Amino acid sequence: MRDEGRRVAIIGGGMTGLAAAHKLEKAKEKGLAIAYDLYEKTNRLGGKIETKRENGFVIERGPDSYLARKESMTRLAKEVGLEDDLLFNDTGQAYVLKGDQLYPIPGGAIMGIPTEIKPFVNTRLLSPIGKLRAAGDFFYPRITAKDEDISLGHFFRRRLGNEVVDHLIEPLLSGIYAGNLDKLSLKATFPQFQQVEQKHGSLIRGMKFSKPKKTSPKVETPKKAKGMFLTFRNGLESFVEAIESKLDRNSIHKNSDIEKIYKQDGQFHIVFENGDIKHYDEVIVTTPPKVSAKLLADYPYFDYLDQMEATTVATIAMAFKEEDITIPFEGTGFVVSKKSNHAITACTWTHKKWEHSTPEGYALLRTYVGRAGDSAIVSRSDEEILSAVLYDLKQIMKIEKQPEFFIVSRWKEAMPQYNVGHTFKMSKIKEDMARNVSGLYLAGGGYEGIGLPDCIDQGEAVVDQILKR
Repeated sequence: MRDEGRRVAIIGGGMTGLAAAHKLEKAKEKGLAIAYDLYEKTNRLGGKIETKRENGFVIERGPDSYLARKESMTRLAKEVGLEDDLLFNDTGQAYVLKGDQLYPIPGGAIMGIPTEIKPFVNTRLLSPIGKLRAAGDFFYPRITAKDEDISLGHFFRRRLGNEVVDHLIEPLLSGIYAGNLDKLSLKATFPQFQQVEQKHGSLIRGMKFSKPKKTSPKVETPKKAKGMFLTFRNGLESFVEAIESKLDRNSIHKNSDIEKIYKQDGQFHIVFENGDIKHYDEVIVTTPPKVSAKLLADYPYFDYLDQMEATTVATIAMAFKEEDITIPFEGTGFVVSKKSNHAITACTWTHKKWEHSTPEGYALLRTYVGRAGDSAIVSRSDEEILSAVLYDLKQIMKIEKQPEFFIVSRWKEAMPQYNVGHTFKMSKIKEDMARNVSGLYLAGGGYEGIGLPDCIDQGEAVVDQILKR
């Protein structure tokens, strides 16, 4: 197939679609005869990225940062001129809420897996029996074969015991996927843990070996430790705006409602709600799985996408005057044990974690509600959510007045669940597409990673495939 006049449609203007469009724009600038159109159903790009900037506050309604070690987003930030706006999070102790008590996450724990003996032995978060059961990891035989897929819950419970899972691992990992640990796929979410077990036998031993070696401290003035996360001085939406500014305006189509996509006579036909039909050589679908399944309903290969579970969650950001709230803990926030009887699942002391987010004299808290199988609170009114959240927070900190203002953000079926078997089912879908609908690509948070850098990687990888055709 010749490159001359090839046309590519990108469906969905979230981070995956933006990354794909940016890469295609660069290909055009290099002289490749390729055109693209980016279609977004709403009146704005960015998907779940949405920043509220007002009166000195920078409040994220969706994701608030990304893992610094995943470098594709940092590289893209440099390409669109935002390198100088990148900020690391302020570091500090994180906690687990168990009952009505906050317990520090033991030092050296990686995603809840202990790698240092002394902090783990000394923690009051776990009982002596729970700690002893976790030590059984050193002696327990491998529980997975090389290409086997089991649930995260089954894997960690067998290796470390129920108590470590319920009060340490589950709250931390659920903060990423908002899912049920006993259904989420080990192979699709954290395959590195399976690889560690295969290589070292013991998860604790293997994670300890994987930690970077500590260098000897120098005499010079110590530098402030950098956090694990990065964001932008003016919020993540400034990143979306910077990417959009690099794209051909004539290639961006907002408020575009698409009904279906099908291939006929070697070309893809995109049917719009108003009856228009446009034709393309390749199509990149970056919409959520259920939406993608609906668009591709003419084909039998995408039933799994329609069946995928997705968790509904909400966040509530609350701004207080500094004198109206007392947080008797030094740190950046806490996650909540699933065994605790609380509506909230996590809370970030945003003014401590991200100093740029809050003007002087104020405190900013961001609390999360809704979890897999229990998201009824998300459908309540803003005031009811605020009341439930404040009730929980007042058990552990002093709040004397109502917030100066608050913002509730609801995300319906926003967190795709990679349940056991996900990677195998996605491999089958890719085989079916390559064989029967060549030129169609799926990419995005529903498939191979939900983090923003993961979405960028997927969008760019698909464009690489198209450019090689």
